[in-house]
Amino acid sequence: MHDSAIPRTLPTRVISAYIDACRRIPEDLIQLLARISIAATFWLSGQTKIDGFVLDPIGLKAQFGLPHLSDGAVELFRSEYALPLLPPDVAALMSATAEHVFPLLLLIGLGTRLSAGALLGMTLVIEIFVYPAAWPTHGLWAALMLYLMARGPGRISIDRLIAIRGAAGAKRSGLAAATR
Repeated sequence: MHDSAIPRTLPTRVISAYIDACRRIPEDLIQLLARISIAATFWLSGQTKIDGFVLDPIGLKAQFGLPHLSDGAVELFRSEYALPLLPPDVAALMSATAEHVFPLLLLIGLGTRLSAGALLGMTLVIEIFVYPAAWPTHGLWAALMLYLMARGPGRISIDRLIAIRGAAGAKRSGLAAATR
């Protein structure tokens, strides 16, 4: 049945208008929101693992000092977050580093697909070895990261600027080669 064959009743028109409005949501906005949301989630988790440096955009707190791994983080990886094959101090340091570096990269949209992939890997480790019953939350995180991996960061990103510069450079190179 074609769209023109569907009776245009009031409920059908309302539903169609709603669907049309949803289709006009800018994908760049969705990508930016996905990047900010997942970055904030992991950043705040990373902040719980360090002392000496606090940058909490939600609680509006800042303390600038030399960051170092907290004693509590190492103890957490010794007990509750115990991972196979990794000593607690190494696992805590790797986690705290990843939860700061990759969210920053996501926030600015640099290496977005790589950063989302790294955090997806971390999420899988958390799901499998630490909190297997938290799959609804981890599934939500995974959906955002898979979306960013599949669709990229959007136009509001450094990745996009790099792509534009790369395309412009390739075009100039192609013109130069064509005139030789």
